[in-house]
Formats: sequence, structure tokens, C-alpha cells
Amino acid sequence: MTDAYTVREASGTEDREACFSVRREVFVEEQGVPQELEYDTYDATAVHVLAVGADGLPLGTGRLLHGADAVGKTGADASVGSLGRLAVAKTARGLGVGAALVRGIEDAARERGLSAVDLHAQTHALGFYERLGYVAYGPEFPDAGMPHRAMRRTL
Repeated sequence: MTDAYTVREASGTEDREACFSVRREVFVEEQGVPQELEYDTYDATAVHVLAVGADGLPLGTGRLLHGADAVGKTGADASVGSLGRLAVAKTARGLGVGAALVRGIEDAARERGLSAVDLHAQTHALGFYERLGYVAYGPEFPDAGMPHRAMRRTL
């Protein structure tokens, strides 16, 4: 946490809409991901984490899938959560928001008794996640038309 922004678990409709607005800006508008691929049924049960500036504006978001929702993404290991939809608004990049969101998601995973967190990283972001302790495994694969790799960090 810094003076410039705070990171917290999203609660309520207003927080969730703030998360979705950042995702729309980054994934749909900037990266061209079709809106119907960006939002899914997991949004209803995921833990959403939100970074908010001192002025109250949303700066970034990410989500944690756990339990049955995560099993299909983590090699059927129910003790592993799945980090996804990590997005930082263009105006907030370079401030450490992405790393703070990852740590917030890891904290949420620990609170739920998970032993590790998996994610599917766009290949250009591998170095970012490696600096946060994630290790890539398996082959490169396409997701929403972009190359990705699976990564994991033990908590």
C-alpha cells in the first residue's frame, strides 16, 4: 500500500463495476479482446481485487478463481488458485500497481487456504511475473489470439 493507491478485495456492485471498467479499457479497447470472451461465468464467484487511487478512481484489477472454478485451470489441483484478468489502467502503469495487485491476490489465496497460485501469462509479461516469483511451465498456447504460458508460484 502506498499514499498514491490502495489495493483491496472488491466488495459490492460499485467495486465490481470498477474492476470491469479497467478490464474493458485494457483488454477490450487496448488489446482487442472480444467483450464476450472477456467476461465469463467465473466473474460471479471469483475474488476480485481492486487498486484505487487516492482520488477514488480505479487503477487496476485482477481476480482469483478458487475451488471448483480453478480446478480446470490448475491441473485439477484444488489447493491451487488461478490468478487472472490482471489489468492496470494506462495512466497507472509504472507505479507498482500490477505487483501490488498480484500480492493482493496471493493474500486472498492464502486466506482461503490455497498452497499456490497459477496463471496464464501473455508471453510479453513473463518477465514481470518471474520477478514476482512465478515459474513458467508447459508449452506456449494461444488465448484470445495472443500467445500465453502457464506459470505457478508456491505460497
